[in-house]
Amino acid sequence: MKRTAEFVSPKHPDKICDFIADSILDAYLDNDKESRVAIEVMGGHKLITINGEVTSKSNPNIEKIVQDIVGDDYKVITNIVLQSSEIAQGVDTGGAGDQGIMKGYATNETREFLPLEYLLARDLCQKIFEIYPYDGKTQVTIDGDKILTVVASFQNTKNEDLLKLVKNIIEAEEYLINPAGEWILGGFDADTGLSGRKLIVDNYGPEITIGGGSFSGKDYTKVDRSGAYMARKIAVDLLKKNNAKEVHTKLAYAIGKKDPVMAVAVVDGKEMEIVGYDLTPKGIYENLKLNEVKYKDTCTWGHFGRGFNWE
Repeated sequence: MKRTAEFVSPKHPDKICDFIADSILDAYLDNDKESRVAIEVMGGHKLITINGEVTSKSNPNIEKIVQDIVGDDYKVITNIVLQSSEIAQGVDTGGAGDQGIMKGYATNETREFLPLEYLLARDLCQKIFEIYPYDGKTQVTIDGDKILTVVASFQNTKNEDLLKLVKNIIEAEEYLINPAGEWILGGFDADTGLSGRKLIVDNYGPEITIGGGSFSGKDYTKVDRSGAYMARKIAVDLLKKNNAKEVHTKLAYAIGKKDPVMAVAVVDGKEMEIVGYDLTPKGIYENLKLNEVKYKDTCTWGHFGRGFNWE
C-alpha cells in the first residue's frame, strides 16, 4: 500500500508559533507548577499576536520571551485573560479541562514504534536542517518497503547541492527538489504561522487518525495534550506486552470529570478495555512526570518517538 507523510523544519512559520506558545507555557510553569495555560499564537510579517487564557501566580515578560525568539524588530500584541471561572470549577476538583477524544498509536515496523513514511520524512528533514537551518519541508512516499518519491523544499539552498545531500541521506526512485524553484524568502517573511496547525506532523502522519486537539501552549489539565501523551504510552506498552504489530488507543473525556468516559485499545484488530492506569489528569501528570518536562523541547521534531517519558 502506498503511504505518504510530510515534515516541516523548526523555522516553518507554524512551528515557530508552536515554539513561542510552549516557551510561554514553560515560563509560567517555571515559577508556578500549577499554572493553567491555554495560549494561541499567530505570527508573520513583523507581527506576533498572543491570545489566550491563563491562571497563574507567575508573571513572565512575554514580549521579551517572544522577541528573544524572533527578534526585536517584531511588534508583539498580547491579549491574555483569566481562565473562565466556569471551566475552573471543573478543573479545581481534578476534572479534565475540556471534553475530547485522544488517540495513541504504536507500530512495530520501526524501532521508534512510528510509521515508516513518517519517520523517513522526519529524519530527512532533521538531517537537512542540520546543514541548512532554515524554513523547509520534506515529504516521502513509500509502497511497502520501497521508497518511491522524496520531496525536499528548503530555503536558501541550491538545487544541485540539496539534491546531492538528499541522495546521500535517502535512496528513492524519484526526487523532487525545490519543485517550485529555488527560494530565499521564507519563515515569517513569506508566510503567516499559527500554533496548533501542524497536528499531523506533531502526531503520526496522515495514515493514523488523531483526536484533533492541538498540543502547544497548553498545560496538563488540557487533556488534548496530556491525554494524547498517555494514549501513546499505553499504545507502546501494549505493543511490547502483546508482541503486537500495531496498537491504536482511544481515550475520551468530559469536561470537569476526572476519569475518561472511554478507554479502549485495539491490538492487532482486537478491541480491549484499557486497565491498570490512572487516567485522571493528575494521574497522567504524575505517571508521565510532566512536572519535569520542558514543553518547548517537545514541539520541534514531533511529540512521539523521541525518548520522552511517554515513550
